[in-house]
Amino acid sequence: MATTEHPPSRLRTWMLEGLSDMGKGVQQAPHAVPEPPHEGQRWWRVMCLTGVDYFSTLGYQPGIAALAAGLLSPVATLVLVLVTLAGALPVYRRVAEESPHGEGSIAMLERLLSFWQGKLFVLTLLGFAATDFLITITLSAADASTHLVENPHLTSVLHSHQMLITLLLVALLGGVFLKGFLEAIGVAVALVGIYLALNVVVVVVGLWHVVTAAHVVTDWSSALITEHGSVFAMIGVALLVFPKLALGLSGFETGVAVMPHVKGDPHDTEEQPTGRIRDTKKLLTTAALIMSCFLIATSFITTLLIPENEFKAGGSANGRALAYLAHEYLGNVFGTVYDVSTIAILWFAGASAMAGLLNLMPRYLPRYGMAPDWARAVRPMVIVFTLIGFLVTWIFDANVDAQGGAYATGVLVLISSAAIAVTIASRKAGQRKWTIAFAVISAVFLYTTVVNVIERPDGVKIGACFIAGIILVSLLSRLARAFELRVTHVTLDPMAERFVRDMASRKIRFIANEPDRRDKAEYREKIEQIREDNDIPLTEDFVFAEVTVTDPSEFEAGLVVRGEVLHDRYRVLTLESFSIPNALAALLLHVREMTNCTPHIYFEWTEGNPFANFLRFFLFGQGEVAPVTREVLREAEPNREKRPRVHTG
Repeated sequence: MATTEHPPSRLRTWMLEGLSDMGKGVQQAPHAVPEPPHEGQRWWRVMCLTGVDYFSTLGYQPGIAALAAGLLSPVATLVLVLVTLAGALPVYRRVAEESPHGEGSIAMLERLLSFWQGKLFVLTLLGFAATDFLITITLSAADASTHLVENPHLTSVLHSHQMLITLLLVALLGGVFLKGFLEAIGVAVALVGIYLALNVVVVVVGLWHVVTAAHVVTDWSSALITEHGSVFAMIGVALLVFPKLALGLSGFETGVAVMPHVKGDPHDTEEQPTGRIRDTKKLLTTAALIMSCFLIATSFITTLLIPENEFKAGGSANGRALAYLAHEYLGNVFGTVYDVSTIAILWFAGASAMAGLLNLMPRYLPRYGMAPDWARAVRPMVIVFTLIGFLVTWIFDANVDAQGGAYATGVLVLISSAAIAVTIASRKAGQRKWTIAFAVISAVFLYTTVVNVIERPDGVKIGACFIAGIILVSLLSRLARAFELRVTHVTLDPMAERFVRDMASRKIRFIANEPDRRDKAEYREKIEQIREDNDIPLTEDFVFAEVTVTDPSEFEAGLVVRGEVLHDRYRVLTLESFSIPNALAALLLHVREMTNCTPHIYFEWTEGNPFANFLRFFLFGQGEVAPVTREVLREAEPNREKRPRVHTG
């Protein structure tokens, strides 16, 4: 206000450039250069964006199914497809209705809890979301490097450089986002189109070999009956191994996370984006149907045509079952083209995950005060997520199998939370049948999550590390920003404005009062005490300022000031805010701007330990009010001469 700020450097301006690429609808960072909002893309193009994550799991899903279920892989995959179409798809279609701005199920659950427990709950879910999305980036890059290293033409040259290749792929992905991502949707369309077309060729050739070699099917069916005895036993085993196949559900959360990029209809509004919701449902349904067809076909041909030993660690089909078939039945030239396509889509699978991160984190952390304000901008967050990707890759030594547990845990926790969220939403809407259906789906996903956690506890440990890191950094950030002026705007009602205009002709004096009985004696005694403590003449008059704390866990909000006259004598301004010091500081600065006069405010000292009082302020918005109000004013107005006066007696 009182000091002239130097223009930001070119690097700072570039780093904090407008947020329209990925932060659509998010408040811009300080000094950001505004850009016109983009109009969005057709739903099928955005499907390709989320599809680079969802469809790319074909690179490793058939191999995972074969390792988990053996000869029963096609049956277990049928269970996965059933859960996808009858469980995950209806859940996320409902999520798209309830949260059409890309926040996903986290926003739905956020509404159920308030105060600090709500914030900590959201931070926990964000920890699992970070686990899901960041492991998507690192696991996909690691699997892409595996395909590159295992290519017959390159294995002798690249075999010892998988870690370096993975790090380069993560860095390259970060570079795409630093450049700007909207144009890369076109790249996603091309990658998905080519990859699916090549997979169609592999599937058709594989089915042809299965059909022409009739003994393959009879040998497989005979082995199944010998191993399991009956159809019911097969179904039972398939249900038991289903949790190990849960990575095949990984694309749904990113599907709703990229919703803001769906174009919708011309008459859509942010409050009622009907067209966007409808087209997102098309996106989710089409992607699920395409993926289900491929999952069934690929699990069938890989189980029947690839020797069991080749799926195990060190085998030629480990993590690359379809690539193995491409080389085996279509030659090394086609196989190499398939490898390149797989490498490209696996690398770019991290793009939809990065898009999800950049859509989720800036919507929550800065709003909670739990991240620096630059976290609203895209490029600084891209750098942060890329560096974390380097760390995760190094910790796991670019190993795909080692990251699978954490990936599955993140995916399943988010899907389970989404199922629970839509169950609650249906119950509140009075939709009994949907409530029962979603409750059953929730039970299935919770069971799957628990089984996965028991079998692969490393996933929860990694998720817990992400959660602990997010909460620790968030609390430290909020602590560092505790004295910021966090009131976004101040509005005075006509009575309050009249009080201020009247005082402006004399000296503006406020008394900070903690409302108690609000009777005549309370206000009379308070005035007498303030006069005595500060040696103020009887001729001076005052206006009381009383703040009621609402939700102290909120970081920023507007302030409405209402005026009233109590007991036909005492003028009182009532305010509701998340923080008493912030509300009073914002009121004083607003009154100064409104009247061009310097206001004064009078406090009592707060009794008790100063540190305990500061913790009360940090957690509950009250406590050591007088010095904190002065500190908020000092940070907001560096010029002492223009700063409102704080008196404490």
